[in-house]
Amino acid sequence: MHSLYWRIFLAFWVALALILVGTVTVAVNATAHRTDRPWVQRGQLYAQAARAFESGGPQALRRWLQALPAEPLGRTFVVEPAGRELLGRPLPPSLSGSRDAPAAPGGVVPAGTSAGAIAPVGGALVLVAAGGGTYHVVIGPVRDSPRLFGELELPGVPLTVLAIALGVSAAVCFFLARYLASPVDRLRLATRRMAGGDLDVRVLPALKGRQDDLGLLAADLDTMAERLRLQLEAKQHLLRDVSHELRSPLARLQLALSLARREDGAVERHLARIEREAERLEALIARTLKLVRLERPVHALEQASVDVGELLRTIAADVAIEADAQGCLVQVQAQGPLLVSGDPELLRSAFENVIRNAVRYSPADALVGITAHRLAGEGHEGDLAEVVIRDEGPGVPEQELGLIFEPFYRVDAARGHGGAGGEGLGLAIAARAVA
Repeated sequence: MHSLYWRIFLAFWVALALILVGTVTVAVNATAHRTDRPWVQRGQLYAQAARAFESGGPQALRRWLQALPAEPLGRTFVVEPAGRELLGRPLPPSLSGSRDAPAAPGGVVPAGTSAGAIAPVGGALVLVAAGGGTYHVVIGPVRDSPRLFGELELPGVPLTVLAIALGVSAAVCFFLARYLASPVDRLRLATRRMAGGDLDVRVLPALKGRQDDLGLLAADLDTMAERLRLQLEAKQHLLRDVSHELRSPLARLQLALSLARREDGAVERHLARIEREAERLEALIARTLKLVRLERPVHALEQASVDVGELLRTIAADVAIEADAQGCLVQVQAQGPLLVSGDPELLRSAFENVIRNAVRYSPADALVGITAHRLAGEGHEGDLAEVVIRDEGPGVPEQELGLIFEPFYRVDAARGHGGAGGEGLGLAIAARAVA
């Protein structure tokens, strides 16, 4: 998974951290704004109650209480000298000084309750009438029950926190989706261009060297495009070479036919030449088809058990006539049965091409040595064998060693070797047969 998993994981926790920071910030701000608000509001209410009581006594205090908004009215109570609430409402238990004392029916404080029995948060405002009666103005807390989430349950705070969570998650998801979708779009456009025949397209440079899973995918796509381009160029080059190689025997055939028509007494000689050219053309086509066959995947080829030692001895016996004519000797040394898995015909063609080349370019009284043995040691499987063919020929220039296995490629020495040079397919077939 490389780093893509960790980047998604990190993005998830970054979003959570930002949401947490935003939530704490909102809670702290809400607490800071509410630090003195309840006390200020309580002092304002006490001042208003005192002014109302001074202006009109208990009746004015009742009118003031009834005119309060719903929120402060719900937690503002005035207890008469008789112990009842001025508007007839039950006094909340949180404002009662004795939590264990039984409450009167209806939840009212019994008559004769003293000022000390009323215990509101922050104390009560005691107003004394002209006749000596006392009126206790008590203001309860904003909320009686404890808050599960503290300041987060204040009005407006949950919606703010929800907005922060949605904004942060949307931003993180946007950048994460852009981070993931951008290379995918580039890959999609690259595959479209490749499907249209543009095999020079590359994706990895545009991703600025990303090393995550998408970067590896881009690298694999670039490698595939490069291989396809090389294969397409190789096939085009092969077609050009085949066309060029077929043109020579066809031209000689046409020349022989023309001469046969003109010279009545040399028909047999020209027919023999036509036959040789036809055989050479047939051999060239057969080798080309074999080369094309080797371009198929390995699993599509025939697989059988082949004894390499026996195969080499058979080939040596077949080329013995050519070796005698050349004045050289072919010697095979194989250590016991060397069974390998492969296509018998292709393996025979591979070894025969190399051995015949060794015989063809060896000087007189030379030895062509062939040794075969089983590969052993770490990193080698039990069905691998190594075949070494040594000759005393002129060899191949070092700068051309990497080219002699290309189809239709021939070194200059082969081109001028008394007409013995082939079409340049033998080593190409051999290399692909043992690949």
